[in-house]
Amino acid sequence: MAEGDELAVAHRPDQVSADVANWPTGRLLSMAARLVEKRFDDFLADRGLTHAGLISLLHLADGPRSQRELAVLCRVTDQTMSRTVDHLDRAGHIVRAQDRRDRRRVSVKITAAGRRVLAAARREERESDVLLGAVEDYDHFRGQLIALINAAAADD
Repeated sequence: MAEGDELAVAHRPDQVSADVANWPTGRLLSMAARLVEKRFDDFLADRGLTHAGLISLLHLADGPRSQRELAVLCRVTDQTMSRTVDHLDRAGHIVRAQDRRDRRRVSVKITAAGRRVLAAARREERESDVLLGAVEDYDHFRGQLIALINAAAADD
């Protein structure tokens, strides 16, 4: 196929849709993940967040946690969590305080601004047509993804 022919095919949505319909499931998952992640990255960046920051806010929504506990819950190193907490603090999404019982421990708490950005991110993920709003049954889809991940992780 000549280069011009490839470009012509790439700009015909019917051809692209037919091609995608023939892809293996793993390729579909990979492409969907990249497209959704890129769009969500842009949404988060516009609000001073990263995926790591969002996951941290999700864990802080239930109440304050130590920075170490947050690192464990988010499955990252202490150093990575330190950078994430620094970023969230500068953006005004969290506040840090020294634990009164153990001065070595830093307690991290979500702020009102952090709760607002977390709520906006949850809405965007669930309702936006460019993210997962295009899925007919969001809760079922999430459950299927979780089951797939758990099954694949069990084989490792």
